[in-house]
Amino acid sequence: MSIIRMSRIRAITAAVAATFVLAACGSGSSTPDTTVPEVSVRIVSLSPTATEMLYAIGAGDQVVAVDSYSTFPAETASKVTKISAFEPNAEAILGYTPDVVLISNDTNKISEQLIAGNPKLQVWTGAAAATLDDVYKQITELGALTGHEDDAATLIDSMKSRIAKVTENISAPMTPKSYFYELDNTLYSVTSNTFVGALLKPFGFTNIADGVEAGNDYPQLNAEVIAKANPSVIFLADTKCCATNAAEVAKRPGWAGIDAVKNGQIVELDDDVASRWGPRIVDLVEQFAAAIAAANK
Repeated sequence: MSIIRMSRIRAITAAVAATFVLAACGSGSSTPDTTVPEVSVRIVSLSPTATEMLYAIGAGDQVVAVDSYSTFPAETASKVTKISAFEPNAEAILGYTPDVVLISNDTNKISEQLIAGNPKLQVWTGAAAATLDDVYKQITELGALTGHEDDAATLIDSMKSRIAKVTENISAPMTPKSYFYELDNTLYSVTSNTFVGALLKPFGFTNIADGVEAGNDYPQLNAEVIAKANPSVIFLADTKCCATNAAEVAKRPGWAGIDAVKNGQIVELDDDVASRWGPRIVDLVEQFAAAIAAANK
């Protein structure tokens, strides 16, 4: 399995670990202060998703360094380092003298290494989300950690509102329809048990990867199986990693007769958005909704 594919699958299937919340201290004034002061912490983020969350709630100024994949939003450019989230180096991380380090999984027991180097260091773990509630929980925790609780709440309200808007008028397809979600160009996919699968489930289309391999929610399909399943929509989550596009997919041997190909329902996704569970997940849901609506016509 290629390094790119392993990285993508690791990012999606990160193991669940404990999280924590830092509370802001009271002002001690005789008149209650209802404002929430920004907590002054130096943050190193080894999670592209957490990085996006921080900037979305206005806490980007507390970030001193991010891993090599944390390239969104554009404001991270000056803080991107060569530190790998998949092979993190404790010495390199500690060199930025952080108060808090954000990780999505405890690769190589990095939390233990970091705390050994600085016992006062806090490590926050935001594991790969399984549900939207997991996403909202992590945004809330980062809001509390940085003193941006109100901003976090506002962001969550906006996300919920946008998702509700595109899902409120969902109707089941008149005839059975299905989709294929391509994770990479070797035809790895995701089942409905995954986070992405759960986002698509309300739209009523069958996932052709479901049941392909018992116990494996990231099965590898083959071209013949996909062609036989005849999906109505094909989602490409490998446009960056593998330079895959709709035109190339349409030319694959044996795929000309697939409904998604015949009807032009091959949807090019942004790999980064599709493999993370940050604020831009709403953009992904909106793209799903548009594609499903078009396929239902």
